Amino acid sequence: MKDKVRDWLETGKVDLFLGYKQVDGHPLPHAFSKENLAELGELIVSPARYALEKLATEILAIKPALKIGILGRDCNQRAVNVLTVHQQISPGQIQILEVNCCPSPLRKHAACSTLQPQTYGAVKLELGVDNNMSVAQMDQFDQESLYSRWMYEFQKCLKCYGCRDICPVCFCKECSLENNDLVATGGLPPEVPLFHLIRAVHMAGRCVDCGLCEEACPVDIPLRLLYRKVNGIVKDLFGYETGGSHEQPPFSLLGESTPPEAEPHSKAV
Repeated sequence: MKDKVRDWLETGKVDLFLGYKQVDGHPLPHAFSKENLAELGELIVSPARYALEKLATEILAIKPALKIGILGRDCNQRAVNVLTVHQQISPGQIQILEVNCCPSPLRKHAACSTLQPQTYGAVKLELGVDNNMSVAQMDQFDQESLYSRWMYEFQKCLKCYGCRDICPVCFCKECSLENNDLVATGGLPPEVPLFHLIRAVHMAGRCVDCGLCEEACPVDIPLRLLYRKVNGIVKDLFGYETGGSHEQPPFSLLGESTPPEAEPHSKAV
């Protein structure tokens, strides 16, 4: 892995490589460059995960001429595909050096998992939603039970915005979750279930099932399951595989054969 990154930097395939470096005992994102090749000895594969493609996209918004490599899994590639079809980045701006992947319905052949099933207590299993459920298992509940279980989960929300901030495919410059006409400021919990339904609608056809939102959630709301549900609706209605390609624009679902002309990256919304 280190030899590959060194080759990419020395040959100019990438100008920066975003990976992980141990800092005071913590694996943190770090930018490696041709000017600091000696640091490659500290490059590690980390069980901790960050949305490196999101960091790369933010760097490219400032310096669009750069070519950036990232250490990533299959979900990172899906996120890069989504960012490309939504014209947040151009094809080829981000190169991925793949490491073993965690299982997901969007991943056809997973090698291993960093997302181990959690064990939950009796109260959550009785009143709430088991994060380990599949969408099919969740759909077996009747409507009344399903509603009460999700309301139990949503009422735990602290409105910390961790789910949005960690999400690699949240790129709107004006967030609906901060629109005072939709989600009022102050007061906890946030409007239930409006806050999470607004975000779920935005994740339909966009969520890459990386699970970072659920990892970031301090109260363990089963967000990954919720977004799998809305993604499944998009797939059933339109046959759209989220993140499966960087070429299929979401606009084609509405009959467009080609996406509209891209604006300069700095103006992308």
